Amino acid sequence: MLDRFYLIIDRAAWLPRLLPLGLKLVQIRTKAPDVETRRREIRDSLALCKAAGAICVVNDHWREAIEFGADWLHLGQEDLDTADLAAIRKAGIRLGVSTANREELDRALAIDPHHVALGPIWSTVSKDDAAPESGPELLTEWKRIAKRPLVAIGGITLERAPICWSAGADSVAVISDVLSAADPEARLGQWLTAAANWETWA
Repeated sequence: MLDRFYLIIDRAAWLPRLLPLGLKLVQIRTKAPDVETRRREIRDSLALCKAAGAICVVNDHWREAIEFGADWLHLGQEDLDTADLAAIRKAGIRLGVSTANREELDRALAIDPHHVALGPIWSTVSKDDAAPESGPELLTEWKRIAKRPLVAIGGITLERAPICWSAGADSVAVISDVLSAADPEARLGQWLTAAANWETWA
């Protein structure tokens, strides 16, 4: 089962700051322009998370995920066109797939992923080519159809998270609400507390 809180980072340098606070599920989504930097970011993120007992999900770069022994990988719809799904399965990697509409969900389910993500739930500044926002109501439908762990992503703040959890999301993925906060460590602490206590006050 996925942790209720899922942080997405752009560089491994965040991890020594945030892993000691109890972060257990993180995705490395590196946009470094050169191959060697991308490889280093992925390799370092995997090593740091392994040492801390946290899950590190590699975004997009399936070859590096296999090479560096990643246990988790996340692919977008465009990535499905070129990824070697047989090689990913042979490596025993748990796969997550992004979806924004029913057609994409059907495509994702056809390859039997470990989990699916729906987004953007609300408008987001994290992706220039983001699909239109779906709203949290669609999470309930996705959970019923997918019958596997469901991640909500896109425009999610700490205040909006309970809406997503109540609608059926098993996990909420966050970028800017933590990384762009005035005090990222303090904001992460608030998130981890809220996620840990959700079942008791929901």
